[in-house]
Amino acid sequence: MDGRGVPPGRPDHHPDHHPGHHPGHHPGHHSVPRRRAWVEQVMGMPVSLHLRGDGVHAQAAARAVEEAFGILREMDSVFSTYRDDSDLMRLRRGQVQLAQCSPLVEESLRIGEEAQELTKGAFTTLLPTGGGDLAFDPTGLVKGWAVDRASAPLRRLPGISFCVNAGGDLLVGAHDELPASGPDAILWRVGIEDPRDRQRIASTLTLARGAVATSGTAARGAHLYDPVKGELVGHPGSVTVTGPTLLWADIWATALFVGSESTREAFARSATDYLSTAL
Repeated sequence: MDGRGVPPGRPDHHPDHHPGHHPGHHPGHHSVPRRRAWVEQVMGMPVSLHLRGDGVHAQAAARAVEEAFGILREMDSVFSTYRDDSDLMRLRRGQVQLAQCSPLVEESLRIGEEAQELTKGAFTTLLPTGGGDLAFDPTGLVKGWAVDRASAPLRRLPGISFCVNAGGDLLVGAHDELPASGPDAILWRVGIEDPRDRQRIASTLTLARGAVATSGTAARGAHLYDPVKGELVGHPGSVTVTGPTLLWADIWATALFVGSESTREAFARSATDYLSTAL
């Protein structure tokens, strides 16, 4: 939920030179895959999209990237809390009924209810507003979910591996025919920022596929809400979660940062495809 990285600022920029969750290439053999990158301001944050492999300069790749950004823009039009015309804000003002909104809104309600149950109440879609009350706000799940959805056209590109960096949280994936290990795998190095010294990389992950999400207070202060205590959480540190989807990596990172021992036990018991690291 709390982004850690500084995405690249122009197409074809080498991504190794940025702190936080930053994607760096790590080819599995001596032939370095071709690379290309795009960046766009969407959903209130810079989102960078990196492709590696043969065909990154083909029209099919450019079309897939535009489709991916289109999905992100669609999610923003539905869920933005900064746009008066978004489905979410119109619903909150009572101007429309749930049935009149995009089906994505009802799906976000379902995901939020599932997340609240799985995390033992540490994750919620009822968040404080500026007026001090609580309102439906699925912000904590929308970013990861949006990136997962946007990755679909990228996965269809033969011979291509990709990394999507959304405000510091990452999803790495590839066409099914690309191996996840061995000399022909395309690997990505992901740096995890030290929450107590944001100029320092605390650890590095190497991924062929998977998501990385971090929640904490280093970048934005006490902005994460503990629904059990009914207050914002301000303690230092961070929690990073890796796993198959950015949706659930982000949900669990938030829940583990604000939650109690019961949340950590629930994570160990039910999220067996995910790993967490607390710093």
